Amino acid sequence: MAQNSNNLQSTLIYKGKSYQYFDLVKFSHNSNKDISHLPYSIRVLLENSLRNINKMGFSEDHALSILEWSAEPSTSRAAVPFLPARILMQDFTGLPVLNDLTALRAAVRRDGKDPRLVNPRTPSNLVIDHSLQVQAHGCPEARLINEELEFDQNFERYQFLKWSQNTYDDLQVLPPGLGICHQVNLEHLSQVAFIRELPGGDRWIYPDTVLGTDSHTTMINGLGVIGWGVGGIEALAAMLEYPSEFSLPDVVGVNLKGSLPENATPTDLTLTLTAKLRNLGVVGKFVEVFGESVSELPVETRAMISNMSPESGATMTYFPVDEQTISYLQRTGRSLEHSQLVKNFFQAQNIFHNEEDTRVEYSQTLDFDLGAVVPMLSGPKRPQDVFTFSTAKQEFYKSLNAEKGLRGFGISKGNISDHAEVKLDGEKYQILHGVVLIAAITSCTNTSDPSVIITAALLAKRAAEKGLRCKPWVKTSFAPGSRVVETYLNNARLMSGLDRLGFNIVGYGCTTCIGNSGPINPILVKAVHENNLVAASILSGNRNFEGRIHPITQANFLASPPLVVAYALAGTMNFDFENTPIGLDSENRPVFLKDIYPSKDEVGKLIKEVVSSDLYTNNYTDIYSGNKCWNAMETPKSVVFNWDENSSLIKEPDFLFKGFGEAGGLCDIHNAYALALLGDSITTDHISPAGRITQDNPAAEYLMQNGIQAENFISFGARRGNHEVMARGTFSNPRMNNVLSKGKDGGFTTHIPSGDVLSIYDAAQRYMEENTPLIIIAGKAYGTGSSRDWAAKGTYLLGVQAVIAESFERIHRTNLVCMGILPLQFSEHDNAQSLGLTGFETFTIKGIADIEAPNGTIIVSVIRKDGKNDSFTASIRIDTPLELAYFKAGGLMRKLRADF
Repeated sequence: MAQNSNNLQSTLIYKGKSYQYFDLVKFSHNSNKDISHLPYSIRVLLENSLRNINKMGFSEDHALSILEWSAEPSTSRAAVPFLPARILMQDFTGLPVLNDLTALRAAVRRDGKDPRLVNPRTPSNLVIDHSLQVQAHGCPEARLINEELEFDQNFERYQFLKWSQNTYDDLQVLPPGLGICHQVNLEHLSQVAFIRELPGGDRWIYPDTVLGTDSHTTMINGLGVIGWGVGGIEALAAMLEYPSEFSLPDVVGVNLKGSLPENATPTDLTLTLTAKLRNLGVVGKFVEVFGESVSELPVETRAMISNMSPESGATMTYFPVDEQTISYLQRTGRSLEHSQLVKNFFQAQNIFHNEEDTRVEYSQTLDFDLGAVVPMLSGPKRPQDVFTFSTAKQEFYKSLNAEKGLRGFGISKGNISDHAEVKLDGEKYQILHGVVLIAAITSCTNTSDPSVIITAALLAKRAAEKGLRCKPWVKTSFAPGSRVVETYLNNARLMSGLDRLGFNIVGYGCTTCIGNSGPINPILVKAVHENNLVAASILSGNRNFEGRIHPITQANFLASPPLVVAYALAGTMNFDFENTPIGLDSENRPVFLKDIYPSKDEVGKLIKEVVSSDLYTNNYTDIYSGNKCWNAMETPKSVVFNWDENSSLIKEPDFLFKGFGEAGGLCDIHNAYALALLGDSITTDHISPAGRITQDNPAAEYLMQNGIQAENFISFGARRGNHEVMARGTFSNPRMNNVLSKGKDGGFTTHIPSGDVLSIYDAAQRYMEENTPLIIIAGKAYGTGSSRDWAAKGTYLLGVQAVIAESFERIHRTNLVCMGILPLQFSEHDNAQSLGLTGFETFTIKGIADIEAPNGTIIVSVIRKDGKNDSFTASIRIDTPLELAYFKAGGLMRKLRADF
């Protein structure tokens, strides 16, 4: 029965103020449905659908579909729209969004319309946090040096971002040097209950929800906020109030029991649970946490778990709002009045977690005993590949010997003892396989939790007092996600110990985890290269994919902050901490890790003494004016940005409106060649690197031709506003293995007509000159990793019109559709190998213009190298009606331009 949306509104009165809201309880009662069996995350989706029922893309049918959600696992649920309360961006991925928005303004003006019509309609925040490079380290001046260099190198970008803030409504930009977006979101931006006052005076309250241009937006799930990462293309659509659309997911419940043992940290819990969920298979699903132990788990630990949802494959990992949520709001400086309003509202909506309610149903349940968690690491190439700290030495050796691949380096047993002699500061040292070159306490994943930071700081203090020092070849750094961290460490008198070990603060931003690890001593780089050593990094981050952290470190490990300190002291992964001392004290007595490792009681007492709500209140008061360089920077005054044709950082992305032809994405594909034939777990880091631009990369040649010297290349992430750089960087990761490269590692392929082995960029340019369309063939989990729209944009710029894979990660698949690229999936049990595809065939895909509904099938015709004709059926991975509309328009930007 149709329900009048006005009849679904109710009023909440608190402290003399009235708040209007769409009443879930009333809707379920009127529909004769009980929502008590629904997971809390599904209830929040239901509220979102109800509240937006009169907006484009929404209808009562969507709300009823959500209300009728069943726990029965399904791969064919209804597609539903979703509009977030706000958008969260970081500068690497956010600047392209604003550049695209501005390009849309320019296009609308060229169409003779008012460019000011193009403006964010959803409140948006951008935090500048991804451009900080660890150039200086291990000294008191490190932060100031790095921040000054950052501002100098990125002045043009920052000027554009400040122009955007001054030009667009409902956009706030947090200047650099003040925190990481996810930690700022957790500690300050999110209010859990979003309040918006309309021009007429009405005051509305609804659950805070967010879409972010960073995969780890899911960190906010730990605060009871629905949200996840999307590509910048999808974020731009949401910014303009075009809903995101997805199939209603299965919801996997995680039933927490027990308590963490004395020797286990929240990081160990997070790595263990992430691996278990990845093994269970939660890609594209919601995960929701419940159980007898969830009420004792603080938001800081919940947020760490939620942060790594992309690594488990889950769309999000949700902790429903409960007393821990309210407690966190208060201890991080939110007002008592607001905290109580949040509780009252969520209780009124029946979305406040009730521990005694056992009626909630899940598609699948994973029982997880906290008491079984032990110290863990993950690596050497993927976050989900975990192993115990006690077996780390053996696991590293196993990876050396293992066949070259996701968990191995293919080092023969005869070469295991390879080593190099290096001279550092006048002293000679011997380094071997496993030498730790980078040790970084980094990433909001861990720096948002005082328990692991204080544990690491206490460990460092005691090590320093014993006379221990980190090995001279280890590049140490500490990059907190919030200035609050430094304040409480100073209050506890713990910063000095970290400083003495070389873990000086290098800045407040996302550094090593995103690949901004900065340069390594050239002496070490040369020694590693010349002796074919497998060098390592260890970091307290969430990503360790190949080629991400630094080109010289093949093995990269995730660990808790105290273990990062421990390995910096040891200097090698080839270390048994149980039986080997990490050094000798001033009296030549052996010091073992267990001798200086702090207890949980010590850490807990310190947290109570030094962490208070005042720290957060003081930090976030006037934070938007906290950078003097930013405040002094002047910006042009114009409705549309005036791009500088000679800029190497920002160019007008007019390519977004061109499509593959007059019909955009509707062109049939005739006689295409494969640009690459790839294996499993190809990440967006493989497709679109974010780290350093090396001098042998095609992008480096372009920059040098434009007068940019190597020391000012900055990084791919910082140059995402320049499509010329990004196109050249696409598929250029040095760790990528393309079957068509004839054994040459990195971004190379064979230009099939000539047989020449070229860089992928050069080959793509030659194919374009020959008017030859291209495809990509790949294995499982194609596009895993960051919500990086440039992985799709770069693919498009290379002339790729279709990607055929065994399976896709959600965000990248959507991004491909939004660029007018056709994602196809091999039929079950089919893959390139079973079909005998070598990548040297030609491929024809007809009937693209006839695609009229999501999730259909299509025939791929193949002419093999010997001239034989063949074909196979593939699934069309355009999954929702909205995606189909974008694809048929030739891509999202063409659709947006037409709508304006």
